Amino acid sequence: MKTIIVEQPGDVNQLIYSEAEKSTASSDEVLIKVKSLSINPVDIKTHNGNGVYGRIKTESPLILGWDIAGVVENVGAEVSKFKIGDEVFGMVNFPGHGKAYAEYVVAPENQLALKPENVSFEEAAASTLAALTAWQAMVKNAKVKGGQKVLVHAAAGGVGHFAVQIGKYLGAEVTGTSSAKNRDFVLSLGADSHLDYRNYDWENHPEEFDFVLDTIGGDNIDHSILVTKKGGSVISIPTTLNEAVGEKAKAKGVNGYFFLVQSDGEDMKQIALLLEKGHIKASVEQVFPFSQMKRAHLQLETGRTVGKIVVNM
Repeated sequence: MKTIIVEQPGDVNQLIYSEAEKSTASSDEVLIKVKSLSINPVDIKTHNGNGVYGRIKTESPLILGWDIAGVVENVGAEVSKFKIGDEVFGMVNFPGHGKAYAEYVVAPENQLALKPENVSFEEAAASTLAALTAWQAMVKNAKVKGGQKVLVHAAAGGVGHFAVQIGKYLGAEVTGTSSAKNRDFVLSLGADSHLDYRNYDWENHPEEFDFVLDTIGGDNIDHSILVTKKGGSVISIPTTLNEAVGEKAKAKGVNGYFFLVQSDGEDMKQIALLLEKGHIKASVEQVFPFSQMKRAHLQLETGRTVGKIVVNM
């Protein structure tokens, strides 16, 4: 099967096209012929030697990627949820070794969901790690409720554009940040209001939020704490809260913590239902062929992607 491996950390030139023996499914696994996969910032961080590289660097061959959508080609003896020919999608083995940059991917059946018929393979692949991150952060961790005020940073990005939609589904009043040029896109997602992060006075903010989802990290964590109500929560995705920031959060009476998404088939079912009912929709900005994976990574590295980037096999 076609695959892309990483022999050592570095730039996109370390994404090496290769051939590998087709994987086989064990008793509780499903073999999937991949139609589409999506890429995320963690893919870039990992091939650079950061991200989850430390967790998987001893794997050989090391194959990046976690987000897939495709057709079940074979099932293990104990698999009961899926059958050959089913169209499925999911985030595989995150934060472990997903091996998604390949023609065929093996996944535990408890990490997958059936793809809704009204959703394309590209949209399904895009609705995996990013959508799960937003869902698990807002529903399972922050427990966002109707009527709460929610701020989503980088609301035009992969996780952000799902978080806006999920926040509205939960009944929250959602504000999204982005550059001014993406204001209309953020509002089109259902956001009640928009903040231009480049021209907002975080020190003298006019309102406070019950929950802030920080998808940027760095100084943005400080900004997030400033606009969070006492007793509210800040979840940071890209970076752990360092001690100084944690102390600032505690001093204000804010719950500040790091969150890492986990593969979960039951949560994927929830995402599938939201997609099927039209409560959320993946925005796919660009689709690249597998032969142009390096170009796809370079595009994502610009930091200007609206929604998601998908790669088709």
